[in-house]
Amino acid sequence: MQKGSFSLTTSFRVFYMRLTLVGFSFLHFSLVTGAQTECPLQLNPQRVVVRYGGSVAAKCNTSVPHKGMGWEASEGAVPMTKNQSLITWRVPELTEWDIKPFCYINYKDVDQCPVELPVTVYKTPDSVFISVNHNGPMKEGELYELQCDVHNVAPVQNLTVNWYKGQTLLDQTTFTDTSETPVNKTATLLIRPDRADDGAQYRCEAELDLGAEGPQPHPTISSKPLNVEVYYKPQHSSSTETIIKDDKVMLDCTVKANPASTYTWDHLKEKNSSSVLKSSALSPGNYTCTATNALGRDSKVFIVKSTDRTTFWAIVLTGVAVAVALIASYLIFKFGFSKNSVI
Repeated sequence: MQKGSFSLTTSFRVFYMRLTLVGFSFLHFSLVTGAQTECPLQLNPQRVVVRYGGSVAAKCNTSVPHKGMGWEASEGAVPMTKNQSLITWRVPELTEWDIKPFCYINYKDVDQCPVELPVTVYKTPDSVFISVNHNGPMKEGELYELQCDVHNVAPVQNLTVNWYKGQTLLDQTTFTDTSETPVNKTATLLIRPDRADDGAQYRCEAELDLGAEGPQPHPTISSKPLNVEVYYKPQHSSSTETIIKDDKVMLDCTVKANPASTYTWDHLKEKNSSSVLKSSALSPGNYTCTATNALGRDSKVFIVKSTDRTTFWAIVLTGVAVAVALIASYLIFKFGFSKNSVI
């Protein structure tokens, strides 16, 4: 029994030592392989951007002896060759969205040392459309949502939606999706229009920023403009205006509003719906005009003052009398001084 036990223990120890040796050898191989992960290959270009269905080409070359090199790819693969130092991957019409070609070399003791070529396949949108969640005219000060629909674009992570009012850039929307195939995307923008926006044109623009290797300038597709009509109430620039009455008096109450205002006047003997009063019969006093539309009203007071002609002529005559007195004083002084000089 003891002899059998000794044999079993010895066998186990031998197995353990062999297992340890195998593990050490595997670790050493892994370290050596890891040290050789940088392949002596150069790609030109180092990154490719190509339109879906377009042609693409990239060169792979080496300056070291090798046992074979080639391109692995789902389209345009190049079989391994042993007597070349430069090989080209070429596809005349690329139709695969997630293609990942790589050039490889059989170098020293490494069976295959690969270098991947990053490829970005893009597609501009089929259409870009802007809309608003509202029918009819907008109202000043209220909140509205603009929506931009971008159809069939790739890759979406390179897409930016630019929002414009006229030629002014308002905002930008980006996306974090990682889809490589075409998708439909929707972006939104909240606006609060005022009276200055009446007649403005909003639009959205889909821009693909594909980096330095991509087309320059960036491919962009713009929506048709969205014409905006804004309703706003009348609002005068000042609440009062003083008018000095003469032969012709004009009180102008015209004010911008949408829809257009109707006008009423207080303190008139007869009703008048005009925004302008032209009359020489208005007596001095206050005249209030009110402009009204569906959104509100605003009033303006015209203060009409008379010109006192008696006072006016009194001032004129007083001025003349003072001038005559000054002239007379000057003449008396002059003649008196002359007589004294002769004596």
